[in-house]
Amino acid sequence: MVTPHRYRRTAAAFAALTLFATACSGVDARDGRDAGAARDGGVATSLAWTSCGGGYECAKLGVPLDYAKPDGEKIEISVIRLPAKGKRVGSILINPGGPGASGVEYARNAQSVLSDAVRERFDVVGFDPRGVGGSAPVRCLSSKELDDYTGLDGSPDSPEEIAALEKGARAYVAGCQARSGKLLPYVGTTNAAKDMDLLRAALGDERLTYLGKSYGTQLGAVYADLFPKRVRALVLDGAVDPSLTPVEMNVTQARGFEVALDAFLENCLTAPDCPFQGTVASARKQIAELLSRADRQPLTNRTDSRAIGESWTVLGLVTPLYERQAWPILRRALTDAQRGDGTTLLRLADLLVNRDRNGEYANQTEANTAINCVDSAFPRGSAEFAAAARESLKDAPLFGPYIMWGTLACAYWPIEPAPKEKIDAPGAAPILVVGTERDPATPYEWAKALASELSSGVLVDFDGDGHTAYRSGSSCVDRLVDDYLINLTVPEDGVRCPKID
Repeated sequence: MVTPHRYRRTAAAFAALTLFATACSGVDARDGRDAGAARDGGVATSLAWTSCGGGYECAKLGVPLDYAKPDGEKIEISVIRLPAKGKRVGSILINPGGPGASGVEYARNAQSVLSDAVRERFDVVGFDPRGVGGSAPVRCLSSKELDDYTGLDGSPDSPEEIAALEKGARAYVAGCQARSGKLLPYVGTTNAAKDMDLLRAALGDERLTYLGKSYGTQLGAVYADLFPKRVRALVLDGAVDPSLTPVEMNVTQARGFEVALDAFLENCLTAPDCPFQGTVASARKQIAELLSRADRQPLTNRTDSRAIGESWTVLGLVTPLYERQAWPILRRALTDAQRGDGTTLLRLADLLVNRDRNGEYANQTEANTAINCVDSAFPRGSAEFAAAARESLKDAPLFGPYIMWGTLACAYWPIEPAPKEKIDAPGAAPILVVGTERDPATPYEWAKALASELSSGVLVDFDGDGHTAYRSGSSCVDRLVDDYLINLTVPEDGVRCPKID
Protein backbone atom coordinates (compact mmCIF):
# COMPACT_ATOMS: atom_id res chain seq x y z
CA MET A 1 0.00 0.00 0.00
CA VAL A 2 1.35 3.40 -0.98
CA THR A 3 0.72 6.71 0.75
CA PRO A 4 0.59 9.92 -1.33
CA HIS A 5 4.05 11.35 -1.84
CA ARG A 6 5.22 14.90 -1.30
CA TYR A 7 6.55 15.94 -4.68
CA ARG A 8 5.74 18.09 -7.64
CA ARG A 9 4.06 16.31 -10.53
CA THR A 10 4.67 18.15 -13.81
CA ALA A 11 1.86 19.43 -16.01
CA ALA A 12 3.36 17.44 -18.89
CA ALA A 13 2.43 14.20 -17.14
CA PHE A 14 -1.21 15.27 -16.89
CA ALA A 15 -1.16 16.40 -20.50
CA ALA A 16 -0.10 12.90 -21.51
CA LEU A 17 -3.04 11.44 -19.62
CA THR A 18 -5.37 13.95 -21.26
CA LEU A 19 -4.35 12.45 -24.57
CA PHE A 20 -5.30 9.07 -23.13
CA ALA A 21 -8.82 10.23 -22.27
CA THR A 22 -5.07 11.52 -17.54
CA ALA A 23 6.70 12.04 4.89
CA CYS A 24 9.76 12.47 7.06
CA SER A 25 11.12 14.91 9.14
CA GLY A 26 13.45 13.78 11.97
CA VAL A 27 17.11 14.01 10.88
CA ASP A 28 20.45 14.39 12.61
CA ALA A 29 21.11 17.71 10.92
CA ARG A 30 23.70 19.00 13.40
CA ASP A 31 26.23 16.33 12.45
CA GLY A 32 28.99 17.93 10.40
CA ARG A 33 27.73 21.50 10.29
CA ASP A 34 30.11 23.32 7.91
CA ALA A 35 32.48 20.39 8.34
CA GLY A 36 34.00 20.57 4.86
CA ALA A 37 32.30 17.51 3.42
CA ALA A 38 33.07 18.70 -0.10
CA ARG A 39 36.82 18.64 0.50
CA ASP A 40 37.35 15.59 2.71
CA GLY A 41 37.26 11.87 2.14
CA GLY A 42 39.31 11.66 -1.04
CA VAL A 43 36.22 12.28 -3.19
CA ALA A 44 36.87 13.71 -6.63
CA THR A 45 35.64 17.29 -6.98
CA SER A 46 35.38 17.32 -10.76
CA LEU A 47 32.79 15.91 -13.12
CA ALA A 48 33.36 14.29 -16.52
CA TRP A 49 30.48 15.65 -18.56
CA THR A 50 29.22 13.88 -21.69
CA SER A 51 26.42 14.92 -24.03
CA CYS A 52 23.12 13.16 -23.27
CA GLY A 53 20.74 14.78 -25.74
CA GLY A 54 18.63 17.90 -25.98
CA GLY A 55 21.51 20.19 -25.06
CA TYR A 56 22.02 18.39 -21.74
CA GLU A 57 25.23 16.98 -20.29
CA CYS A 58 25.39 14.04 -17.87
CA ALA A 59 27.95 12.87 -15.33
CA LYS A 60 28.46 10.68 -12.26
CA LEU A 61 29.69 11.96 -8.89
CA GLY A 62 31.42 9.53 -6.55
CA VAL A 63 30.46 9.92 -2.88
CA PRO A 64 31.09 7.85 0.27
CA LEU A 65 28.45 5.25 1.03
CA ASP A 66 29.14 5.95 4.72
CA TYR A 67 30.43 9.42 5.61
CA ALA A 68 31.84 7.99 8.82
CA LYS A 69 34.21 6.01 6.56
CA PRO A 70 35.11 8.55 3.86
CA ASP A 71 37.87 6.32 2.43
CA GLY A 72 35.57 3.31 2.25
CA GLU A 73 33.08 2.16 -0.35
CA LYS A 74 31.78 4.74 -2.84
CA ILE A 75 28.49 5.04 -4.66
CA GLU A 76 27.71 7.14 -7.71
CA ILE A 77 25.22 10.00 -7.92
CA SER A 78 23.63 10.63 -11.34
CA VAL A 79 23.80 14.27 -12.39
CA ILE A 80 22.48 16.20 -15.39
CA ARG A 81 23.19 19.77 -16.47
CA LEU A 82 21.64 22.23 -18.92
CA PRO A 83 24.19 25.03 -19.44
CA ALA A 84 23.12 28.64 -18.97
CA LYS A 85 22.13 30.45 -22.15
CA GLY A 86 23.45 33.90 -21.25
CA LYS A 87 25.64 35.72 -18.74
CA ARG A 88 26.23 32.97 -16.19
CA VAL A 89 25.84 33.52 -12.43
CA GLY A 90 26.50 29.89 -11.47
CA SER A 91 24.57 26.65 -11.06
CA ILE A 92 21.12 26.09 -9.62
CA LEU A 93 20.43 22.66 -8.16
CA ILE A 94 16.81 21.51 -8.31
CA ASN A 95 14.89 18.76 -6.52
CA PRO A 96 11.21 17.83 -7.09
CA GLY A 97 10.62 16.09 -3.76
CA GLY A 98 9.20 12.72 -2.87
CA PRO A 99 11.38 11.57 -1.34
CA GLY A 100 12.07 9.29 -4.25
CA ALA A 101 11.38 11.48 -7.29
CA SER A 102 14.15 11.77 -9.87
CA GLY A 103 15.93 15.11 -10.06
CA VAL A 104 17.47 14.07 -13.38
CA GLU A 105 14.02 13.54 -14.87
CA TYR A 106 12.88 16.82 -13.32
CA ALA A 107 15.73 18.75 -14.94
CA ARG A 108 14.73 17.34 -18.32
CA ASN A 109 11.64 19.58 -17.91
CA ALA A 110 13.72 22.67 -17.10
CA GLN A 111 11.60 24.88 -19.34
CA SER A 112 8.56 24.33 -17.12
CA VAL A 113 10.49 24.13 -13.84
CA LEU A 114 12.36 27.44 -14.14
CA SER A 115 11.69 30.75 -15.87
CA ASP A 116 13.57 31.87 -18.99
CA ALA A 117 15.29 34.53 -16.89
CA VAL A 118 16.69 31.98 -14.42
CA ARG A 119 17.74 29.54 -17.14
CA GLU A 120 19.49 32.40 -18.91
CA ARG A 121 21.74 33.02 -15.91
CA PHE A 122 22.20 29.58 -14.31
CA ASP A 123 23.28 26.12 -15.33
CA VAL A 124 20.30 23.97 -14.37
CA VAL A 125 21.57 20.92 -12.45
CA GLY A 126 19.40 17.97 -11.49
CA PHE A 127 20.52 14.92 -9.57
CA ASP A 128 19.02 11.72 -8.27
CA PRO A 129 19.55 11.64 -4.49
CA ARG A 130 21.16 8.48 -3.16
CA GLY A 131 18.76 5.56 -3.24
CA VAL A 132 16.78 7.12 -6.11
CA GLY A 133 16.70 6.45 -9.85
CA GLY A 134 20.24 6.30 -11.21
CA SER A 135 21.96 6.80 -7.84
CA ALA A 136 22.37 3.41 -6.14
CA PRO A 137 18.59 2.81 -6.25
CA VAL A 138 16.78 1.01 -3.45
CA ARG A 139 14.78 -1.96 -4.70
CA CYS A 140 12.34 -4.09 -2.71
CA LEU A 141 9.72 -5.85 -4.82
CA SER A 142 9.01 -6.94 -8.38
CA SER A 143 6.52 -4.89 -10.38
CA LYS A 144 3.82 -7.54 -9.88
CA GLU A 145 4.51 -7.55 -6.14
CA LEU A 146 4.27 -3.75 -6.09
CA ASP A 147 0.91 -3.96 -7.85
CA ASP A 148 -0.36 -6.30 -5.14
CA TYR A 149 1.13 -4.22 -2.33
CA THR A 150 -0.29 -0.96 -3.66
CA GLY A 151 -3.72 -2.53 -4.04
CA LEU A 152 -3.99 -3.65 -0.39
CA ASP A 153 -6.96 -2.13 1.40
CA GLY A 154 -5.56 1.09 2.86
CA SER A 155 -8.57 1.72 5.07
CA PRO A 156 -9.03 -1.60 6.88
CA ASP A 157 -12.44 -2.36 8.34
CA SER A 158 -11.69 -5.67 10.09
CA PRO A 159 -8.93 -7.53 11.94
CA GLU A 160 -8.47 -9.66 8.83
CA GLU A 161 -7.75 -6.61 6.68
CA ILE A 162 -5.34 -5.24 9.29
CA ALA A 163 -3.58 -8.62 9.31
CA ALA A 164 -3.30 -8.46 5.51
CA LEU A 165 -1.71 -5.01 5.76
CA GLU A 166 0.73 -6.28 8.39
CA LYS A 167 1.68 -9.24 6.23
CA GLY A 168 2.16 -7.01 3.19
CA ALA A 169 4.25 -4.49 5.10
CA ARG A 170 6.50 -7.17 6.58
CA ALA A 171 7.00 -8.76 3.15
CA TYR A 172 7.83 -5.33 1.71
CA VAL A 173 10.45 -4.72 4.40
CA ALA A 174 11.91 -8.19 3.91
CA GLY A 175 12.21 -7.47 0.20
CA CYS A 176 14.04 -4.22 0.88
CA GLN A 177 16.47 -6.01 3.19
CA ALA A 178 17.10 -8.80 0.69
CA ARG A 179 17.64 -6.57 -2.33
CA SER A 180 19.08 -3.37 -0.84
CA GLY A 181 20.16 -4.16 2.72
CA LYS A 182 23.63 -2.62 2.34
CA LEU A 183 22.13 0.72 1.25
CA LEU A 184 19.32 1.06 3.78
CA PRO A 185 21.30 2.62 6.67
CA TYR A 186 22.73 5.34 4.42
CA VAL A 187 19.87 6.72 2.31
CA GLY A 188 18.67 9.35 4.79
CA THR A 189 18.33 13.05 4.10
CA THR A 190 21.45 14.05 6.02
CA ASN A 191 23.65 11.95 3.75
CA ALA A 192 21.85 13.28 0.68
CA ALA A 193 22.54 16.84 1.86
CA LYS A 194 26.24 16.00 2.26
CA ASP A 195 26.22 14.59 -1.28
CA MET A 196 24.68 17.87 -2.42
CA ASP A 197 27.60 19.79 -0.92
CA LEU A 198 30.08 17.58 -2.74
CA LEU A 199 28.14 18.30 -5.92
CA ARG A 200 28.21 22.05 -5.24
CA ALA A 201 32.01 21.90 -4.91
CA ALA A 202 32.38 19.74 -8.01
CA LEU A 203 30.39 22.31 -9.98
CA GLY A 204 32.80 25.02 -8.84
CA ASP A 205 30.23 27.08 -6.94
CA GLU A 206 31.42 28.73 -3.75
CA ARG A 207 27.88 28.81 -2.36
CA LEU A 208 24.71 26.89 -3.18
CA THR A 209 21.78 28.16 -5.21
CA TYR A 210 18.88 25.72 -4.94
CA LEU A 211 15.20 25.21 -5.72
CA GLY A 212 13.58 22.44 -3.71
CA LYS A 213 9.92 21.56 -3.87
CA SER A 214 7.91 19.50 -1.38
CA TYR A 215 10.28 17.00 0.29
CA GLY A 216 13.03 18.93 -1.53
CA THR A 217 12.40 21.68 1.02
CA GLN A 218 13.43 19.29 3.79
CA LEU A 219 16.58 18.40 1.88
CA GLY A 220 17.33 22.10 1.41
CA ALA A 221 16.67 22.94 5.06
CA VAL A 222 18.96 20.14 6.23
CA TYR A 223 21.65 21.36 3.85
CA ALA A 224 21.36 24.88 5.25
CA ASP A 225 21.60 23.55 8.79
CA LEU A 226 24.71 21.52 7.96
CA PHE A 227 26.40 24.18 5.84
CA PRO A 228 24.86 27.57 6.68
CA LYS A 229 27.80 29.60 5.36
CA ARG A 230 27.56 27.88 2.00
CA VAL A 231 24.04 29.11 1.29
CA ARG A 232 23.69 31.67 -1.50
CA ALA A 233 19.95 31.42 -2.25
CA LEU A 234 17.54 28.63 -1.32
CA VAL A 235 13.91 28.54 -2.46
CA LEU A 236 11.89 26.02 -0.44
CA ASP A 237 8.50 25.72 -2.16
CA GLY A 238 5.70 23.58 -0.70
CA ALA A 239 7.51 23.26 2.60
CA VAL A 240 7.76 20.31 4.95
CA ASP A 241 7.79 21.08 8.69
CA PRO A 242 10.75 19.12 10.10
CA SER A 243 9.59 19.61 13.70
CA LEU A 244 6.59 17.28 13.30
CA THR A 245 6.47 13.62 14.24
CA PRO A 246 5.52 11.21 11.43
CA VAL A 247 2.02 10.76 12.87
CA GLU A 248 1.53 14.53 13.09
CA MET A 249 2.75 14.86 9.53
CA ASN A 250 0.39 12.16 8.26
CA VAL A 251 -2.62 13.73 9.96
CA THR A 252 -1.78 17.22 8.72
CA GLN A 253 -1.21 15.99 5.18
CA ALA A 254 -4.53 14.15 5.23
CA ARG A 255 -6.27 17.38 6.27
CA GLY A 256 -4.49 19.13 3.42
CA PHE A 257 -5.97 16.71 0.90
CA GLU A 258 -9.41 17.21 2.44
CA VAL A 259 -9.07 20.99 2.04
CA ALA A 260 -7.89 20.54 -1.56
CA LEU A 261 -10.79 18.20 -2.32
CA ASP A 262 -13.27 20.78 -1.02
CA ALA A 263 -11.67 23.43 -3.25
CA PHE A 264 -11.95 21.09 -6.23
CA LEU A 265 -15.59 20.28 -5.47
CA GLU A 266 -16.53 23.93 -5.03
CA ASN A 267 -15.10 24.59 -8.49
CA CYS A 268 -16.57 21.39 -9.94
CA LEU A 269 -20.11 22.35 -8.96
CA THR A 270 -19.83 25.39 -11.27
CA ALA A 271 -18.74 23.29 -14.28
CA PRO A 272 -21.23 21.80 -16.77
CA ASP A 273 -19.40 18.44 -16.80
CA CYS A 274 -19.30 18.02 -13.02
CA PRO A 275 -20.65 14.60 -11.99
CA PHE A 276 -22.12 16.06 -8.78
CA GLN A 277 -24.94 18.42 -7.97
CA GLY A 278 -25.95 20.24 -4.82
CA THR A 279 -23.40 21.25 -2.22
CA VAL A 280 -19.80 20.43 -1.40
CA ALA A 281 -21.04 18.38 1.54
CA SER A 282 -23.33 16.28 -0.65
CA ALA A 283 -20.58 15.81 -3.24
CA ARG A 284 -18.19 14.63 -0.53
CA LYS A 285 -20.83 12.14 0.57
CA GLN A 286 -21.06 10.79 -2.98
CA ILE A 287 -17.26 10.39 -3.12
CA ALA A 288 -17.35 8.53 0.20
CA GLU A 289 -20.03 6.25 -1.26
CA LEU A 290 -17.86 5.69 -4.36
CA LEU A 291 -14.92 4.60 -2.19
CA SER A 292 -17.21 2.32 -0.21
CA ARG A 293 -18.50 0.72 -3.43
CA ALA A 294 -14.93 0.23 -4.72
CA ASP A 295 -14.08 -1.41 -1.39
CA ARG A 296 -16.95 -3.90 -1.80
CA GLN A 297 -16.70 -4.41 -5.57
CA PRO A 298 -13.74 -3.21 -7.69
CA LEU A 299 -14.42 -0.72 -10.46
CA THR A 300 -14.15 -1.79 -14.09
CA ASN A 301 -10.60 -1.78 -15.47
CA ARG A 302 -10.20 -1.45 -19.25
CA THR A 303 -6.39 -1.31 -19.03
CA ASP A 304 -5.09 -4.49 -17.42
CA SER A 305 -5.95 -7.17 -14.89
CA ARG A 306 -5.62 -5.13 -11.70
CA ALA A 307 -8.65 -4.92 -9.42
CA ILE A 308 -9.48 -1.23 -8.94
CA GLY A 309 -10.44 -1.34 -5.30
CA GLU A 310 -10.51 1.43 -2.74
CA SER A 311 -6.75 2.01 -2.61
CA TRP A 312 -6.24 2.47 -6.35
CA THR A 313 -9.35 4.67 -6.38
CA VAL A 314 -7.99 6.90 -3.61
CA LEU A 315 -4.63 7.25 -5.38
CA GLY A 316 -6.40 8.22 -8.58
CA LEU A 317 -8.53 10.73 -6.70
CA VAL A 318 -5.66 12.50 -4.95
CA THR A 319 -3.27 12.69 -7.92
CA PRO A 320 -5.07 15.52 -9.79
CA LEU A 321 -5.39 17.47 -6.53
CA TYR A 322 -1.67 18.20 -6.86
CA GLU A 323 -2.35 20.58 -9.77
CA ARG A 324 -5.37 22.78 -10.42
CA GLN A 325 -4.78 22.34 -14.17
CA ALA A 326 -5.68 18.66 -13.74
CA TRP A 327 -9.12 19.31 -12.26
CA PRO A 328 -10.94 18.82 -15.60
CA ILE A 329 -9.33 15.37 -15.85
CA LEU A 330 -10.53 14.55 -12.36
CA ARG A 331 -14.09 15.58 -13.29
CA ARG A 332 -13.99 13.13 -16.18
CA ALA A 333 -12.45 10.38 -14.07
CA LEU A 334 -15.10 10.75 -11.38
CA THR A 335 -17.88 10.85 -13.98
CA ASP A 336 -16.63 7.51 -15.33
CA ALA A 337 -16.19 6.11 -11.83
CA GLN A 338 -19.74 7.02 -10.86
CA ARG A 339 -20.77 4.77 -13.76
CA GLY A 340 -18.53 1.99 -12.48
CA ASP A 341 -15.49 2.56 -14.74
CA GLY A 342 -12.26 3.22 -12.85
CA THR A 343 -9.87 3.16 -15.82
CA THR A 344 -9.01 6.87 -15.84
CA LEU A 345 -8.62 6.92 -12.06
CA LEU A 346 -6.19 4.02 -12.42
CA ARG A 347 -4.20 5.93 -15.05
CA LEU A 348 -4.00 8.84 -12.64
CA ALA A 349 -2.86 6.56 -9.83
CA ASP A 350 -0.12 5.16 -12.06
CA LEU A 351 1.22 8.68 -12.51
CA LEU A 352 1.55 9.10 -8.76
CA VAL A 353 3.36 5.80 -8.17
CA ASN A 354 5.43 6.18 -11.37
CA ARG A 355 4.20 2.99 -13.05
CA ASP A 356 4.47 2.91 -16.83
CA ARG A 357 2.04 1.34 -19.31
CA ASN A 358 4.16 -1.80 -19.46
CA GLY A 359 3.58 -2.33 -15.76
CA GLU A 360 7.11 -1.41 -14.72
CA TYR A 361 7.73 0.86 -11.74
CA ALA A 362 10.45 3.40 -11.23
CA ASN A 363 11.94 2.95 -7.78
CA GLN A 364 10.17 6.06 -6.45
CA THR A 365 7.89 4.21 -4.02
CA GLU A 366 10.68 2.04 -2.63
CA ALA A 367 13.03 5.00 -2.19
CA ASN A 368 10.24 7.00 -0.58
CA THR A 369 9.75 4.32 2.06
CA ALA A 370 13.45 3.75 2.68
CA ILE A 371 14.25 7.44 3.13
CA ASN A 372 11.22 8.25 5.28
CA CYS A 373 11.73 5.25 7.54
CA VAL A 374 15.39 6.03 8.25
CA ASP A 375 14.72 9.75 8.73
CA SER A 376 11.95 9.49 11.31
CA ALA A 377 10.85 7.47 14.34
CA PHE A 378 7.51 5.91 13.37
CA PRO A 379 5.25 4.00 15.77
CA ARG A 380 6.17 0.35 16.15
CA GLY A 381 3.45 -2.18 15.45
CA SER A 382 -0.01 -2.02 13.92
CA ALA A 383 -1.89 -1.22 17.15
CA GLU A 384 -0.47 2.30 17.31
CA PHE A 385 -1.20 2.82 13.62
CA ALA A 386 -4.80 1.69 14.16
CA ALA A 387 -5.21 4.18 17.01
CA ALA A 388 -3.72 7.01 14.94
CA ALA A 389 -5.94 6.10 11.99
CA ARG A 390 -9.06 6.26 14.17
CA GLU A 391 -7.98 9.65 15.51
CA SER A 392 -7.41 10.96 11.97
CA LEU A 393 -11.08 10.34 11.12
CA LYS A 394 -12.02 13.43 13.12
CA ASP A 395 -10.42 15.91 10.73
CA ALA A 396 -9.77 13.81 7.62
CA PRO A 397 -12.51 11.21 7.22
CA LEU A 398 -11.77 10.40 3.58
CA PHE A 399 -7.97 10.35 3.53
CA GLY A 400 -6.80 10.11 7.16
CA PRO A 401 -6.78 6.33 7.66
CA TYR A 402 -5.38 5.71 4.20
CA ILE A 403 -2.40 8.05 4.66
CA MET A 404 -1.74 6.74 8.16
CA TRP A 405 -1.77 3.05 7.19
CA GLY A 406 0.29 3.88 4.09
CA THR A 407 3.42 4.22 6.23
CA LEU A 408 2.99 0.92 8.10
CA ALA A 409 6.20 -0.55 6.62
CA CYS A 410 8.17 1.87 8.79
CA ALA A 411 6.78 0.10 11.87
CA TYR A 412 8.94 -2.91 10.95
CA TRP A 413 11.93 -1.10 9.46
CA PRO A 414 15.23 -2.77 10.38
CA ILE A 415 17.27 0.46 10.66
CA GLU A 416 17.00 2.68 13.70
CA PRO A 417 16.25 6.26 12.66
CA ALA A 418 18.64 9.05 13.53
CA PRO A 419 17.67 11.17 16.55
CA LYS A 420 15.68 14.24 15.60
CA GLU A 421 17.44 17.57 15.96
CA LYS A 422 16.19 21.13 15.65
CA ILE A 423 16.76 22.57 12.18
CA ASP A 424 17.35 26.33 12.25
CA ALA A 425 20.44 27.00 10.07
CA PRO A 426 21.94 29.82 12.17
CA GLY A 427 24.12 32.15 10.13
CA ALA A 428 22.66 31.22 6.75
CA ALA A 429 21.79 33.87 4.17
CA PRO A 430 18.06 34.61 3.82
CA ILE A 431 16.09 31.52 2.76
CA LEU A 432 12.82 31.90 0.84
CA VAL A 433 9.99 29.61 2.02
CA VAL A 434 6.94 29.55 -0.28
CA GLY A 435 3.57 28.23 0.91
CA THR A 436 0.33 27.67 -1.02
CA GLU A 437 -2.78 28.15 1.12
CA ARG A 438 -4.68 25.11 -0.22
CA ASP A 439 -1.74 22.84 -0.96
CA PRO A 440 -2.91 19.22 -0.53
CA ALA A 441 0.41 17.44 0.01
CA THR A 442 2.34 20.02 2.06
CA PRO A 443 -0.25 22.09 3.92
CA TYR A 444 0.32 25.83 4.22
CA GLU A 445 0.86 25.63 7.96
CA TRP A 446 4.06 23.68 7.29
CA ALA A 447 5.49 26.58 5.28
CA LYS A 448 4.67 29.01 8.07
CA ALA A 449 6.34 26.72 10.58
CA LEU A 450 9.50 26.16 8.53
CA ALA A 451 9.91 29.88 7.83
CA SER A 452 9.71 30.60 11.55
CA GLU A 453 12.04 27.72 12.51
CA LEU A 454 14.82 28.76 10.13
CA SER A 455 16.80 31.62 11.61
CA SER A 456 16.81 33.45 8.27
CA GLY A 457 13.51 32.16 6.88
CA VAL A 458 11.34 34.52 4.82
CA LEU A 459 7.75 33.48 4.03
CA VAL A 460 5.96 34.03 0.71
CA ASP A 461 2.22 33.29 0.99
CA PHE A 462 0.30 32.28 -2.16
CA ASP A 463 -3.52 32.32 -2.07
CA GLY A 464 -3.71 29.34 -4.40
CA ASP A 465 -4.59 25.71 -5.07
CA GLY A 466 -2.40 22.75 -5.90
CA HIS A 467 0.98 21.55 -4.76
CA THR A 468 3.72 24.24 -4.75
CA ALA A 469 3.55 27.74 -6.18
CA TYR A 470 6.53 28.72 -8.33
CA ARG A 471 5.81 28.36 -12.07
CA SER A 472 2.20 27.45 -11.37
CA GLY A 473 0.60 30.51 -12.91
CA SER A 474 1.20 33.23 -10.31
CA SER A 475 3.19 36.07 -11.83
CA CYS A 476 3.59 37.47 -8.32
CA VAL A 477 5.28 34.33 -6.97
CA ASP A 478 7.41 33.96 -10.10
CA ARG A 479 8.61 37.56 -9.92
CA LEU A 480 9.56 37.33 -6.25
CA VAL A 481 11.39 34.01 -6.69
CA ASP A 482 13.24 35.09 -9.84
CA ASP A 483 14.40 38.36 -8.31
CA TYR A 484 15.63 36.51 -5.25
CA LEU A 485 17.47 33.81 -7.23
CA ILE A 486 19.09 36.16 -9.74
CA ASN A 487 19.63 39.37 -7.77
CA LEU A 488 19.41 38.11 -4.16
CA THR A 489 16.56 40.54 -3.56
CA VAL A 490 14.73 39.37 -0.44
CA PRO A 491 10.98 40.14 -0.27
CA GLU A 492 9.21 41.32 2.84
CA ASP A 493 8.54 38.45 5.22
CA GLY A 494 4.92 37.30 4.93
CA VAL A 495 4.24 38.96 1.57
CA ARG A 496 1.02 37.55 0.09
CA CYS A 497 0.47 36.83 -3.58
CA PRO A 498 -3.18 37.03 -4.69
CA LYS A 499 -5.38 34.24 -6.00
CA ILE A 500 -5.42 33.65 -9.75
CA ASP A 501 -8.46 32.65 -11.79
